[in-house]
Amino acid sequence: MHTKIKELLQFGTVGAQVEAKGWIRTKRINKQVIFLTLNDGSCQQHLQVVMTPSDLPKALLNQLATGASIAVSGSLVASQGANQSIELHGHQLTLLGNAPDYPLQPKAHSLEFLRSLVHLRFRTNTFGAVFRIRHAISYAIHHFFHERGFFYLHTPIITAADAEGAGELFRVTSLDPMHTAKNLDGNIDFKEDFFSKATNLTVSGQLAAETAAMGLGAVYTFGPTFRAENSNTTRHLAEFWMVEPEVAFNNLDDTIALAEALLKFLLAYLLKTCPAELEFLNQRLLSHRNKEDKTAPMPLLERLNFVLEQPFARITYTEAIAILIDSESNKHGKFAYPVTGWGMDLQSEHERYLVEHHFKRPVVVTDYPKAIKAFYMRQNDDGKTVAAMDLLFPGVGEIIGGSQREERIDYLQAAMQSNEIQDLDWYLDTRRFGTIPHSGFGLGLDRFVLFVTGMENIRDVIPFPRTPGHVPC
Repeated sequence: MHTKIKELLQFGTVGAQVEAKGWIRTKRINKQVIFLTLNDGSCQQHLQVVMTPSDLPKALLNQLATGASIAVSGSLVASQGANQSIELHGHQLTLLGNAPDYPLQPKAHSLEFLRSLVHLRFRTNTFGAVFRIRHAISYAIHHFFHERGFFYLHTPIITAADAEGAGELFRVTSLDPMHTAKNLDGNIDFKEDFFSKATNLTVSGQLAAETAAMGLGAVYTFGPTFRAENSNTTRHLAEFWMVEPEVAFNNLDDTIALAEALLKFLLAYLLKTCPAELEFLNQRLLSHRNKEDKTAPMPLLERLNFVLEQPFARITYTEAIAILIDSESNKHGKFAYPVTGWGMDLQSEHERYLVEHHFKRPVVVTDYPKAIKAFYMRQNDDGKTVAAMDLLFPGVGEIIGGSQREERIDYLQAAMQSNEIQDLDWYLDTRRFGTIPHSGFGLGLDRFVLFVTGMENIRDVIPFPRTPGHVPC
């Protein structure tokens, strides 16, 4: 039975007889010796394999190319090379799969090129680091909520509700698009459809999670969500992953405290458990950095520790607008979207200005105008704003959005009517029968991975990105 390379490098002892399997990353062969670097995906580091050419048939030597998979048996010896304590002196090598014309040769490849090979990019150092970090974050999220008494809830992927009321939905239907029955008014007759009504892929698990929180107290969802927004920016995906806790009896302040605790827990966990991956990504960013650019962001590891150690700033939307209006960027026309006044929706550039230039730390913005927020958010006493919050991070802007939910049925019904939202009688039942204050938020997993890894495009932190006009596999 073979041993994972991670285990060999951590616990292997000199003289042990082992078998390792993996893919060749680099090779160097001369008349006296063969040097291969082997990686099996279990860790960031590679295992150096040393063999004698005379031990292998010539035909096999010619097939030892980058990308080929092999099994090597031999003994562990103390390494004379840098950055490694042991290496494997092979006695027997078996070719598991050759790789003629392998497209990922050991040289620098652009991220754009690697996006055209999403099915192979896992084998690169950069994407190996990114997706091991993504795994660690996902594990830590479950750990955080479990130890705090939350229950993990699987909410529907197919739903008849549009939680955000934005209408950017992927329709789900079994109807034949070429021969679809229609009503007298010309609209599609969904009574003939599989679910007998219009359905779509979910944009959020929140509404369903609210109903569960009314009986279980504290729940969270963690799953894919979908939005048919025709956007090709570096921050948007058509399919993305959300973490959405809902907590009975919590108010907005409780939710802000929970969000900050979650993010800091995740950062501390990653710094402890993924040091090799984070160091690799840190060095990658430093190598691309212009040393003369005094405005360059702080190095990745320094930034993660800074966010972990600093308390988050907190301001109201009204205060944020005043800061932005008075900013030099706005006065000198540097914003692509000028800050015109109270009531406008904040753009990413505005969020990043608050975080990166004004406060120089994460910022929680609260009490947004109700006209630009979702129908389910609790209306404040001023009649103009809602008990909403957005948590903003450097580099990515909004990373968490949440609110205290409107528990008063008359206010909720009025908001639904003004937003022309119907067919949510089941949702209103949670307010009819024992309504309570409750609150929750949504964390965009992909944006958090983007921040933690220092990658610049969200398509590079999800295994198989779905964007307008692009479904790679």
